[in-house]
Amino acid sequence: MKKLRDIMRHGFLFTVQRGATVAEAARTMAANNVGIVAVLDGDRLAGVFSERDVVQKVVDRGLDPTRTPVADVMTARLVVADADEDYQSAMSKMDQANIRHLPVVSGERLLSMLSIRDLMRVAIEDRGAEIEYLKEYLYQVPPGVGP
Repeated sequence: MKKLRDIMRHGFLFTVQRGATVAEAARTMAANNVGIVAVLDGDRLAGVFSERDVVQKVVDRGLDPTRTPVADVMTARLVVADADEDYQSAMSKMDQANIRHLPVVSGERLLSMLSIRDLMRVAIEDRGAEIEYLKEYLYQVPPGVGP
């Protein structure tokens, strides 16, 4: 079974510092066509800021994105996965927490961010390989049988 380290897209991690404004974080997300950024305190993961946070914690509350620090509205209670965790375990975590993005860490170090789409792609590939194996098993012709 694939581990998260085998699935991670290196270099596909976008970050802002906790002192950045919501507007700066939103520009980072827009420039990189992503729905989430990791929020760092120096080099330590402090939280995440997502499109959902923009809607629920900024727009809905009427906050000014140019003056609101991302640290005030980020998601700080994080669900994370270890790089050596298998993808099915990570999918289960995401489902239970009702999240679409999962920071991947190794010890204290943030390595990547995975989306549910990344994990679903692997799950579909695995199911396809399993189906092909079962087809071969079910329909194989025993040795010595044939025309």
